[in-house]
Amino acid sequence: MAFELPQLGYAYDALEPHFDARTMEIHHSKHHNGYTTKLNAAIAGTDLEGKSIEDILTGLDMDNGGVRNNGGGFYNHRLFWEILNPEDRGRLSGELLDAINEKFGSKDTMIEQFSKAAATRFGSGWAWLCVHKGGKLEICSTPNQDNPLMPGVGCGGLPIMGIDVWEHAYYLNYQNRRPDYISAFFKVVNWNVIEAKYAAAK
Repeated sequence: MAFELPQLGYAYDALEPHFDARTMEIHHSKHHNGYTTKLNAAIAGTDLEGKSIEDILTGLDMDNGGVRNNGGGFYNHRLFWEILNPEDRGRLSGELLDAINEKFGSKDTMIEQFSKAAATRFGSGWAWLCVHKGGKLEICSTPNQDNPLMPGVGCGGLPIMGIDVWEHAYYLNYQNRRPDYISAFFKVVNWNVIEAKYAAAK
């Protein structure tokens, strides 16, 4: 069964003024749609067809550029849309907050380290908050459309929060001001969803 472009669950203008409607529309309907279409083409007729995206990425042949780039693009963007919310964003609490305090000392320090990972990723890529078995957290970044599910990328665990720092994610509104875009991300991130992902992953 072919992968389908996920629906957002909110309008393209719902995250304004932090994420502008035109960027959201292009990002979702052009970029993510393109990764989805190309992923389906890359796995058609192979033993990857019919597998979940998680199974595809965890067992990935990293030399398979078509699946690596487009499978990563599909998965990464799907997570990105899921953790954004224009309304009920929740408040970081419970087991996830406890794990953050244990690993980083405070929520503010975690956000600072995550923001630094995103801001200092050279060129295009992503920054991640990941959870390992047992609930331990890790912050890392990956180039291009790589993610922590892939073998040998230098960080592991299951991503529960990720930010796209490709210029297509922010350039219309923020131009070269990537730190401003990263700051805006934390004004629309949905802690309820991230907490649920943490609970399921740990």
